[in-house]
Amino acid sequence: MTEQEQTKVLLKGTAILAAAALISKVLGVVYRIPYQNITGDLGLYVFQQVYPLYSLLLIVATAGFPIAVSKLVAERIALGDHNGAKRVFRVSAVALSLTGLVTFLAMYAGAPYIASWMEDDGLILPLRSVSFALLIVPFMAAIRGYFQGHQNMVPTAISQVIEQIIRVITIIALSYWFMANQYDEYYAGAGAVFGAFTGAAAALIFLLLLWRRVQAKHNKQPQKATPTTEESHGDEDQSSAPETFTQETVVQLIKRILYLAIPICLGAMVLPLFQIVDAMTVVKVLNHTGIEPIDSRNLKGVFDRGQPLVQFAAFFATALSLALVPSISEAYAKNNHKLIAVRSEMALRLTLFLGLAASFGLAVLAGPVNIMLYKTGDGTITLAVLAFTTMFSTLGIASGAVLQGLGRVILPARNLLAGVVVKTILNVALIPIWGITGAALATVLAYGVATILNLVALHKITKLQLSFKVFFAKPFTAVIAMAVLVWLTMEGLLFALSGVITHERIYFAIVALSSVAVGVVTYALGLLKFGAVTKEELQSVPKVNRFVPLLDKFKFFKS
Repeated sequence: MTEQEQTKVLLKGTAILAAAALISKVLGVVYRIPYQNITGDLGLYVFQQVYPLYSLLLIVATAGFPIAVSKLVAERIALGDHNGAKRVFRVSAVALSLTGLVTFLAMYAGAPYIASWMEDDGLILPLRSVSFALLIVPFMAAIRGYFQGHQNMVPTAISQVIEQIIRVITIIALSYWFMANQYDEYYAGAGAVFGAFTGAAAALIFLLLLWRRVQAKHNKQPQKATPTTEESHGDEDQSSAPETFTQETVVQLIKRILYLAIPICLGAMVLPLFQIVDAMTVVKVLNHTGIEPIDSRNLKGVFDRGQPLVQFAAFFATALSLALVPSISEAYAKNNHKLIAVRSEMALRLTLFLGLAASFGLAVLAGPVNIMLYKTGDGTITLAVLAFTTMFSTLGIASGAVLQGLGRVILPARNLLAGVVVKTILNVALIPIWGITGAALATVLAYGVATILNLVALHKITKLQLSFKVFFAKPFTAVIAMAVLVWLTMEGLLFALSGVITHERIYFAIVALSSVAVGVVTYALGLLKFGAVTKEELQSVPKVNRFVPLLDKFKFFKS
């Protein structure tokens, strides 16, 4: 296979994994809204207390391992050592299964202690319910890594989507069944988090069936004899001896896998820590301010309403980051600093545009959106404050991707960890003053710190210069104009439709969605009118450039 063909295979595989990851993330966010509608804020609290901890343990058990295994398998395949590739899989599968068993036992046996720390013994059952997934997922990571090592990304992609679909079905079905049969929110939460096990089981069954099919096909093919060390040593003419394959010991293999996986694992661990900080502090601090425990738990559930909306808005930045890492890496390998600067600046601007629109739009429309999605307006101010997390998180994701593309893999994780420390301190300081709104403000400031650290690092490494006028002033002018028009539209519709539409959620849904439509159009035109996006930039974008003459005719570009 030529270098160009290898590059095409790699890019195709990356695109397949990126698409699967995006679908999984969308499904992973959307289900929380119907789940909250079924179980209420207390049910959402139960889920959000338990799932981030499971995610953290899952990362400890699996993160980075598929990539590490795939790299070692690919090395063996490149040498023609297919038996060595299988040996890498066997060793990694056993090692990962053991880590899964250890993390399962830690979570299952430690559930009473974790629940006690969270000051809610009702969480023991949900914690134990989710722990069973840890028995399956690590082994599945080894299989995915083996397929990826053969440059076959499809099994991983399909299994990820299957896992998420079955998980979401389980969450909705079991939570509804428990609530409909007079069980409480803790049983509903336990049923919901058990979806991690059913989703993983379904994905594993798919992978094992595919594995069996691939192995059966492979066994039908004629096998080349694998040379042995003894045979090669016995040859008198070493220059004509068959190629020998060195075999690493089990310990050496495990060390190599850990060496490749641990940096990725450390980077992946940081994001769940933000939610774990909230799980470990919000209810405890609220309780210590004199609020009744049941009210504190409901308030935590109200606070958790904002998470899906903030995460959903960050999807574009996540998708862009997946494409950005290889493109920046390519420019870096060529030592093309100008290309690095151009691609980095464009990526940061695009994510800032989206982050600003999502943050200001959700902040203005927090009331109608809250009722449209969650039935009540509880926590609207908290949601409005939390909305500004998107402005920093999208920019943080993009800047982190650029740093990774430059080979600074640990740096974004370290900066996020600094954000986690800020989040912990501010939660303790602000929740006694402003309650869950204080926790929302702590989240915004923590992500702000992490993002600023990323941008400072980028400036030091690449000498990237971000023009205040172009990068900040013009987009902010456009988004303020958008926010004013969205607010006027919202207020006008609230007045005009009052009494006309009697169903509350439909009423607020029409107001919210109509205002969003106005916001999208006005913001896009504002970016053009204020010069945040130029005619030349639009002309360079395929398919979008066809609208340039029309926009130019109506003088939407800044003269």
